[in-house]
Amino acid sequence: MAAILEHPLVKEDPGSSEVIRNVGTDSNKLYSRSNELLFMNPQKGKYISCSYRSEDIPDDVVSLTVTSDNNIYILTESAGEDDEDDDGDPDSYHEYLFQYNQNCYNNNYLNYYIIVLQDLDAIIFGEILSYIYSGTLHVSLEKVQPLYQAADLLQLDYVKDTCSRYMVENMKVERSTCLDLYKFAEVFSVDIVQKQCLQWIVRHFTEIASSEEFCSLSVNQLTEIISHDELDVKEETTVWEAVMRWVQHSRDDRLRHLPTILPHIRFNLLTSEDTAAILEHALVREDPGSSEVIRNVVPSETSNLKPRLGMTTEMVMLHKSSNKLYSRSNELLFMNPQKGKYISCSYRSEDIPDDVVSLTVTSDNNIYILTESAGEDDDDDDPDSFHEYLYHYNQARNVWEHAGIPKISIPPTESASGFLVEVDRILYYLAEAEDGNGILHVRLRKYNRHTDQWQECSQLELDRAYGCKIALSCDRHLYYIMDTQMYGYDPSQDTWMERTPPCLEDAQECFTAVAMGTEIFYTNSKFHRTMAYDTELDYWTVLHGWPGPGRLCRPPYLFALENQLHILVEISDNNREGSSSHYRVYVYDRSVDFWRDLKATLPDATYYYTYGSCAPVARIYLPYLQGM
Repeated sequence: MAAILEHPLVKEDPGSSEVIRNVGTDSNKLYSRSNELLFMNPQKGKYISCSYRSEDIPDDVVSLTVTSDNNIYILTESAGEDDEDDDGDPDSYHEYLFQYNQNCYNNNYLNYYIIVLQDLDAIIFGEILSYIYSGTLHVSLEKVQPLYQAADLLQLDYVKDTCSRYMVENMKVERSTCLDLYKFAEVFSVDIVQKQCLQWIVRHFTEIASSEEFCSLSVNQLTEIISHDELDVKEETTVWEAVMRWVQHSRDDRLRHLPTILPHIRFNLLTSEDTAAILEHALVREDPGSSEVIRNVVPSETSNLKPRLGMTTEMVMLHKSSNKLYSRSNELLFMNPQKGKYISCSYRSEDIPDDVVSLTVTSDNNIYILTESAGEDDDDDDPDSFHEYLYHYNQARNVWEHAGIPKISIPPTESASGFLVEVDRILYYLAEAEDGNGILHVRLRKYNRHTDQWQECSQLELDRAYGCKIALSCDRHLYYIMDTQMYGYDPSQDTWMERTPPCLEDAQECFTAVAMGTEIFYTNSKFHRTMAYDTELDYWTVLHGWPGPGRLCRPPYLFALENQLHILVEISDNNREGSSSHYRVYVYDRSVDFWRDLKATLPDATYYYTYGSCAPVARIYLPYLQGM
């Protein structure tokens, strides 16, 4: 104290000396109420004392805190009898939050406003105060919702973000927790939590729909759930039965909502007997409007309503050919060797595209084929140009239709053998091309749905032409793999990055690759060298290769089916009568690093091929195929 009093700046200002002596006095060791505050910075010799009127400074201070964004709060308490409260309890207390407004400070006047924290539990507020002081937040399933609610009231974004992440990570504990979080997220507009909860609910719909908590959903929440394409149900009657349970839980209040709910049931996926039974249901007959809705929404057989996810089966799509040259064929084989499903479909020439360049299946299960056509057959001013067109597979009709996406113009300097790849629900087309100076590069374009145009993206310059190359999507990135080089494209940054190539034994041989999760699996044309690439670590791991016996007739095709790595191989077999080769399908068991023969039985005397780096896999509603 003596040293501070002797400081030159303090001695220069008599007022400061007087303040310090007043502060240092022990005339009132009980620290009774004072209307004075001292603001000081002894490092800089700053000491500023402010006096306030009694009504301008809070009394009965409980706590004072300064937040990370420099807001200053004082928490005070007030007896219930001095407060206008309608709870009728004269012994209750309320605590009020005062904020120091520096900008409006004038003439020693402290500006503040009162925030009444209603419905805020003392324990939760204690957690908030603890976080403000220590920076540590303790979250649990019991506390996460009230913590988020308090943080939303106090505008503590970090606490809200922490609670949101916790809800996303822990929503799968039990079905009641997931439904509770889903309803909470809607009220507070926590989009990331609501989206994740919805995904969990639709994937476990049968179990969740049988719970008591399901009946507590609002009508809007119910319709959002049952409208989802990824609803994991084997039959649409499961959706109808869930709606009936929900209505009957509070029949008098909910029956009037039935006509607005029914259009979200996919009657095109029900049999005529199921529909007739629904029309005869007591609740439907009780409400004439419901019967009318059902008769209006029962669609024709060409409806575009998609089958539910749980009704579909993952199927590999292969083109069939009657000769080894893989000449044009109007036949496709849909197969799932794990389930013993093999369905062959023949098409008329006009119902399946010719001159296929690439085939891709998107993350939302849309199937596209890219075909090429010479310029002279197209309305274009350049007779030397080519155009490539997109066709979309209509599962309900089992035909290929124009996708309604603009054609891609291919100049003479660009390869017509391009790749169609989807990344994060956006279609990309890439092909090698030469610029005016003869420099080779990969030209990349993406389809913008909003403008209905193909847009140029960042180009990748190459040092030379490469024999074998493939393009595929993995973990929200696009990868371009050549025989001795490899690059990754980040759509969020529109940039290419050089990555570690797989180091082929023979730089000129063909190879196949498929993405699964955050990994890319690769094998060469002889199935001798199989590897897995970790996209996060940029690292290749060698796996076990061809288990034999036999010799491969041509390069194999990798494919990812039901979250397992598979490969289709054609094996030379001179001992079989009437056939020089036969096909086998192997599945990779990573736990023992071994390829297991599935004993698949593909149709004989036929050759199978595909377009692209791997055999495409899509979720197919089998009744559409079997009905053709």
